[in-house]
Amino acid sequence: MKYERKLWICSVLITTIIISDQMLKGWIQSNFQVGQSMEIIKDFFYFTYVQNTGAAFGFGQGSGELVRVLLFLALPVVAVLWVIYLLFKSFEGPFFITIAYALIIAGAVGNLIDRFSLRYVVDMFHFKKINFGSDFAVFNIADSAISVAAGLLIIDVLFSKKDKKISEASPS
Repeated sequence: MKYERKLWICSVLITTIIISDQMLKGWIQSNFQVGQSMEIIKDFFYFTYVQNTGAAFGFGQGSGELVRVLLFLALPVVAVLWVIYLLFKSFEGPFFITIAYALIIAGAVGNLIDRFSLRYVVDMFHFKKINFGSDFAVFNIADSAISVAAGLLIIDVLFSKKDKKISEASPS
C-alpha cells in the first residue's frame, strides 16, 4: 500500500476516533450527573458518568499536582510525539502495526484533550460483574482504542517471535 494512502487512512481513523470520543463525552456530560448510570443491557452494560483524575482505569487518582502534571500531561504529550514518529516509520512495515500506532495516537489525544481542558478524563462505559463477579473499570472510546492497539502490538510480538523461531529452526 502506498505511503499517501496509509497516511490518509490513518488521518481519517485518528480524526474519527477523536471526534467520536469527544462527542460521546460531551453527550455524557450534558445528560448525566457525575456517578449517574443508565442501564443499556440489563445487569451487564451501563453508561456511567465518571470523572477520572488518574491514568488508565483510574490508576493514580488523588495524586499530587506535580505528579499529575508530569505523569498525566507532560509524559503523554512526549509519548504521543514518539508514537507519531513510530507511525511514520511503520508505513514501510505491516499495515496492522500502522493501525495500532494510529489507535494509540487517537486514544492518547482524546484523553489529553480532557486532561488539558477539564483536568480529568470523562469515562462512561461500565460493564458489571465480568471481573470475577465485580465491576470492570469504567472507560471511554479513547481507552478502547489504546487497548485494541495494545492487543495488536502484543499479537505482533507473539507471532513475530514464533515466525523467527520457525525460520531459525528450519534447515538452510
